[in-house]
Amino acid sequence: MTVPIATYRLQFRNGMTFDKAITLIDHWKALGISHLYASPIFAATEGSTHGYDVTDPNAFDVALGGREGFDRLSAALKAADIGLILDIVPNHMAASLENRWWRSVVEWEDQSPYAHYYDIDWSRPLTIAELGKSFDEALDDAEIEIRLDEVAGNLALGYYESNIPLHPSSYSAVLDGAPGTLGAKISALAASASAQEDEAFHHTMQTLMTGSSESDRKVLSSFLAGLPVERVKAAHAAQAFRLVHWKTAASDLSYRRFFEVAGLAGLRVEAPDVFDAAHRLVLELVKDGTVDGLRIDHVDGLADPEGYLKTLRDAVGPDVYLVVEKIIEEDERVPASWPIAGTTGYEFIAALAHLFVDSSQAKALDAAYADFAGSKGYAAILTDAKQLMLDRNFEGEIKRLVALAGSSVGEAYDAKALEQALKALITAFPVYRTYGTRDALGEDDREILDGAAEEAARTLSGDSREALDAIVAVLSGATEGDAFEFRSRFQQVTGPIMAKAMEDTAFYRYHRLLALNEVGGNPAEEEMSIAHFHAAMQRRAAEQPHAITTTSTHDTKRGEDARARLYAISEAPDVWAKAVARWHDMNAHLIQTLADGPAPEPAVEWALYQALAGAWEETSAMPDAEALEAFKERFSAYVEKMLREAKERSDWSEVNEDYENAVQAFAGGLLSPNNKAFLNDFLKAVQPFAEAGFVNGLTQTLVKMTAPGVPDVYQGSERADFSLVDPDNRRMPDYPAMASLLESADGFPFDTTALASGQAKVALTAGLIAARRASPDLFQDGDYRALEVSGEGSDSVVAYARRVGDAAAIVIAPCKVLALLEKGALERAFDAIEVSLPEDLADRSYRNVLQGGTVDAGRALHMRNISGAPYILLITE
Repeated sequence: MTVPIATYRLQFRNGMTFDKAITLIDHWKALGISHLYASPIFAATEGSTHGYDVTDPNAFDVALGGREGFDRLSAALKAADIGLILDIVPNHMAASLENRWWRSVVEWEDQSPYAHYYDIDWSRPLTIAELGKSFDEALDDAEIEIRLDEVAGNLALGYYESNIPLHPSSYSAVLDGAPGTLGAKISALAASASAQEDEAFHHTMQTLMTGSSESDRKVLSSFLAGLPVERVKAAHAAQAFRLVHWKTAASDLSYRRFFEVAGLAGLRVEAPDVFDAAHRLVLELVKDGTVDGLRIDHVDGLADPEGYLKTLRDAVGPDVYLVVEKIIEEDERVPASWPIAGTTGYEFIAALAHLFVDSSQAKALDAAYADFAGSKGYAAILTDAKQLMLDRNFEGEIKRLVALAGSSVGEAYDAKALEQALKALITAFPVYRTYGTRDALGEDDREILDGAAEEAARTLSGDSREALDAIVAVLSGATEGDAFEFRSRFQQVTGPIMAKAMEDTAFYRYHRLLALNEVGGNPAEEEMSIAHFHAAMQRRAAEQPHAITTTSTHDTKRGEDARARLYAISEAPDVWAKAVARWHDMNAHLIQTLADGPAPEPAVEWALYQALAGAWEETSAMPDAEALEAFKERFSAYVEKMLREAKERSDWSEVNEDYENAVQAFAGGLLSPNNKAFLNDFLKAVQPFAEAGFVNGLTQTLVKMTAPGVPDVYQGSERADFSLVDPDNRRMPDYPAMASLLESADGFPFDTTALASGQAKVALTAGLIAARRASPDLFQDGDYRALEVSGEGSDSVVAYARRVGDAAAIVIAPCKVLALLEKGALERAFDAIEVSLPEDLADRSYRNVLQGGTVDAGRALHMRNISGAPYILLITE
């Protein structure tokens, strides 16, 4: 397998096209990256901002430049000797009429050749959750009519801009009594229509319509628009789909969706013909050498991840680089049987936090947060969020699981007992999912299931307790038929419920330390240590040494440098708490009292100050009015998302305008030029945390580039990245400015100006990638060894070595430096530090990569003798 040196994640769309990407190749060459790591580039819904709503996996998106544009980019990358890794989406496609496969299913029902491509329950009508009210209400309000869709070549139920195609078998009843001859001709043509000849039928229909006179078409269209309500209702009833209110999607959807997004329909790639159809183009690109690697989006959403990955590996061969997007909980492992390089690296972000969070102050931070915001703990918040998902957001999925459970465990248990047992089991699930197929669960999965069942049993009694045992027996044993279907769907449901409850609900309710509210992390984790980081990296080196190592993605909750700054709050929770109390008093006049309480409530106010502290780029001076206004607009979008994702006093489905307006007014007031007393105090208080954050950010970069794994640079994060959650983190970076900073850098400038501008980080990034290029085997396959650090300040230093054969690298970097910075220059703070070296690393000469020259090491390294401390990378000569 070809392992990248370093990748660059690029988000296409939002102004980024294939031709625009070509203009960035010189910048990537200057950085030294080996592979472009591209977001989805295949055809997606019109106006898509991310590309995961694929409409055709076998066509390049015309909005990006189409096939011609992709070929130009591919040729330019080849000329620059830069490889290409594509992000593919096997789990779902857009449930949109722009998707030819989905449109065929809507029109031809289960007769469509694509009906089995999606997880659809054909025992009931296909639900299209698109209406803003019930069908009858929309019909009575004249929002629905039957139309002649001349562009698509069919009759359709029209709802605003949507034209939902009718099954041709219903045309005759709809057109009964139509004036002129066009209606009769359409009826005759439709009578012999077949789903197998779908394209030919529509082409003939289009020819028939365009061949008729404009007056004939107008007469027919007028007739259709004037059909009585009962005729339209009858036409709707004759279809195998039902138009329903979009709010009913959570409780009454007839197909598997991605998470809780009705607009993304689950794809059945476990079926061989579906796999082939969905991968035709990407496999062509792999086989002709255009594409070197694939990133598999949301692998846990598949019915059989291992089976899919083995099929994919067989199709692409042994040399193609494969990674999967998967959240790994703390003690979880990626199954060793998966033929991949590893994950996309969320667990690395969680491990990094152990370097920067001061556990000795955890109880003080807990107390400060509880005193200001309330004492409800994270575990209770997560449980509440899971129960909300089970009762409301995933009500339909639970109904289906209950029905499948009933047919799997027999008739001994009623639906209520099965539902209670299932909900308790899913609530107790500690990971996203297990990976059972038709055989009995493997040992690791059985341990997870048994642990969840034991916890769930404590909350159940009577019939529901007995039902739990029956459910666990089915989930853990060999399965066939309904039992196999039950296990598959159960495993596909636990992940979305965990994700939506944790990442997209609990993370927006619990605000103790926002830096820990990160994908793959634990916001309430208190036992954090450098030793834990070392253990995680040793495991990483052994289990997935070629996985992606990331610090930012398009899904992370904030930019990596915002996190790096906010980590420092853990070192001085008392200072932070006093500042928040002071700001609360200063801004009390901005807090509004509503019927359901203050807006913002204390927990949200605490969160707003932290989010503001993380996202404010330049803290050493007040920005001008224009810059402040631009920042206010970005922050307002974040506030909206934060409030709605929390699902406490507002929600995406039930917007509480009074509450949101009040909190937005508070947030806007914080950033008002007239609020000078607060702004001046805020910047003064945040400045020490910002200075510590710059140190943490460079350490984060140094570690990412030298720890086990393939480092990824998320677009723009080569320079300091203080972005907020998406869509803020998907904005187009200022590439000319970054290129200029890198070009003008003289070595590795770590002065105040270079830190603030991001020049220090971009220069460090390029230098470290160059070091990886010079010693690829060392960083790709070297082992990982923790090095013993002693002397005053040793708790603020992380040191480790990589070794393969005779080659070795030693990495030393600062962490938890807030108190040290208050005492003066960081370079002198570590003069007493000594790093002990094992025998095979001692008594050797090393090249000082960052500052030049050589370092002759004995049995220990004394940092006072090394030029350029505290950031040190030494590699054997």
